[in-house]
Amino acid sequence: MPKFTAKDVQALRQATGAGMMDSKRALEESDGDVEAAKRWLREQGLAGAAKRSEREATQGAVSVAVGDLAAAIVELRCETDFVAKADSFVALADELAQLVAAKGEGAVEERAGAVDELKTTLKENISVGRVVHFPLEPGVVVGTYQHNQAGRGVNAVVVLMRNGSEELAHDVAVHIAFARPGCVRREEVPDAEVAAERETVERISRNEGKPEAALPKIVEGRMNGWFKERVLLEQAYAKDEKRTVADVIGAAQIERFAQVEVGG
Repeated sequence: MPKFTAKDVQALRQATGAGMMDSKRALEESDGDVEAAKRWLREQGLAGAAKRSEREATQGAVSVAVGDLAAAIVELRCETDFVAKADSFVALADELAQLVAAKGEGAVEERAGAVDELKTTLKENISVGRVVHFPLEPGVVVGTYQHNQAGRGVNAVVVLMRNGSEELAHDVAVHIAFARPGCVRREEVPDAEVAAERETVERISRNEGKPEAALPKIVEGRMNGWFKERVLLEQAYAKDEKRTVADVIGAAQIERFAQVEVGG
C-alpha cells in the first residue's frame, strides 16, 4: 500500500507547481516522504511544470517540409524568443514538420515525449501549435517559403498550384508571406464579413455627405479596395505592384495555400 494519500499528492502539487502525475511519482520514489519528494522533483526539473503550462506561449518557431505524399507546416510554441532560438527547439520543429509531411497531422503525437522533455530542460511552456497537412495530387506543384529570423523559422507558407512551375509557385509563396492574404478568391470571403464591411462602408460614405445617387458606385469602389487587401488573386504583386497576382500566374491555378506565422 502507498504511504501517501490523494491529499498528499494534491498538497505536493500545490507546493511545488509540478503536475499531478509527477507529484504522485515523486511520492512513490521517496516512499511518501514529502521533503524528499520535493527534492526529487527539483532534481528532475519537474517542479513548476504545471505553472509553466499556464503561462502564455506567444513565441516559437515554424518549419515547412515537403515529402513524397504531402507538404506540411508545424508551429512549435514557447514563451520567449531566447528558447525559440535554441538548437534543440528548432530541431524538434523541423522534425515535426517532416513527420507530418510523411505521415499526417497525427504524427506529432509520436514526439509528445520529446515536447515534454523540452519543457523540462528549457523550463518553459512548450507545445505544438498550428499544424498544416496538404496531400499532394498528380499535376499539382508545390511552392514553399520560410522566412527565418535568428536561426529559426518565423513565417512559413505552402502553395499548391496547377498548370504552373515550381518557381512560379515559390514566387507566389514569397508574395503571400509578406502580403498575408486571407483566401485565394473573392467568393471564399465569408458572406457575413462581406455584409458587415458593406454596411460599414455605406455608413461611412453617408456620414461623409456623399450624394445618395452616387452611393452604390462609391460603395462598390471601396469594397473592391477592401477585397484587394484580402484576396490573393486580386492583390498587387509584391515584386511588381502594377500587376495583380492573377496577372502574374496567367493560366495557372492556385488550388490552396496556408500561412503560419509565429505569434499569428
